[in-house]
Amino acid sequence: MINSPHSPLNRSPRILLVDDNHYGNAGRKTLLEQRGYDVDTSTSGEEALLLIDQQRYDVVVTDFKMGGMSGTELIAQLRAAETASALILLSGFAGCMGLTEENCGADAVLCKSNKEEEQLCRTVRLLLSRRTKKKPAVSEKRLRSSIARTV
Repeated sequence: MINSPHSPLNRSPRILLVDDNHYGNAGRKTLLEQRGYDVDTSTSGEEALLLIDQQRYDVVVTDFKMGGMSGTELIAQLRAAETASALILLSGFAGCMGLTEENCGADAVLCKSNKEEEQLCRTVRLLLSRRTKKKPAVSEKRLRSSIARTV
């Protein structure tokens, strides 16, 4: 078989960005596309689930706080469906809310900050190199309980 630039063997990793903030999605999309990734965006968890049903993504990056479905709810649904995607939770409140990989089911939790771009690119690269499955997320009830204990 000829290894053409359009064959599945040479495809760029696909990333789905989920954030109800259009400007955040646009900035991250530009950043990741400049690094050679194919990037789609979604403004809600519900829309993200529809896209994931139609397309395989290597990485899903979701904001924590969105209207409708939260990022942790999206992650829980993706884990329950046993998606092969690596999952990154992005939040401006990660530290103060006690969000960790263990209590939200993500492969990585990143805090929105002035170092976000560097951390996001490094984490995407790392997760793509690992390509292992994560255990199912804890329930939303256990997550709320865990967060309440740390506050």
